[in-house]
Amino acid sequence: MSFFLTFASNLVSVRYNHDQSNHINMKKLLLGCAVALFCSVAAVAQSVSILGDSYSTFEGYVTPSTNEMWYYEENGNKNDVNDVTHTWWWQVINEGGYKFCVNNSYSGSTIGYHGYDGNDYSPRSFITRMDDLGCPDIILIFGATNDSWAGEPVGEYKYDNLKKSDFFTFRPAMAYMLQHMTRRYPNVRIYFLLNTELRDDITESCKTICQHYGVTCITLHDIDKQNGHPSQKGMKAIAEQVLKVLKTDEKIIN
Repeated sequence: MSFFLTFASNLVSVRYNHDQSNHINMKKLLLGCAVALFCSVAAVAQSVSILGDSYSTFEGYVTPSTNEMWYYEENGNKNDVNDVTHTWWWQVINEGGYKFCVNNSYSGSTIGYHGYDGNDYSPRSFITRMDDLGCPDIILIFGATNDSWAGEPVGEYKYDNLKKSDFFTFRPAMAYMLQHMTRRYPNVRIYFLLNTELRDDITESCKTICQHYGVTCITLHDIDKQNGHPSQKGMKAIAEQVLKVLKTDEKIIN
């Protein structure tokens, strides 16, 4: 604010060949413009998109609407999350002062192509959906849970010459996703949320691959769950932990 006021004051310090009344009016006009400009800059909120699995779904708030849901207003899944305001991502956007862009989450989805019972999950995979996130300022990826639960082979660390056949193992699929997204969304802040209680090899792989691509990995902790999914208490804990990282980064950037 001080910058704009100083700017306006410097402008009006120039002596015009007008009477005092006109000079005062000019000063008021310039100060008003400075304040309006400051307010318009301050009012621009960053937009957030989510790429996730069941933990990030909520009926009526996911694009495309054909994606499978887990959370509903009338939730029969023995979980107390039954309103969109209970979700972790809604709380992050609301409490962080952000704008909602796109939530492309799909219940049961894996990052790679290996699904439950060894089925091909490529149609719902994170890799398949990662281009459909709009034009956000921030992307929050919350995945790897189903990769862990479905028993997906972890594979080897591989960062080059990746092909579709590699994506049936976790490490190459995770690497390709982050490689592609950091190029597909330049100048966008990308974060990976790492769930609790996953296989050790999946947890280690997420941290290692995030570090390789310079993507911040938010390692969650103490997440209360009901029927394997975050409860209201768990959603609040996720939101608080994510917001802490986002706001800390913004202080460094600014």
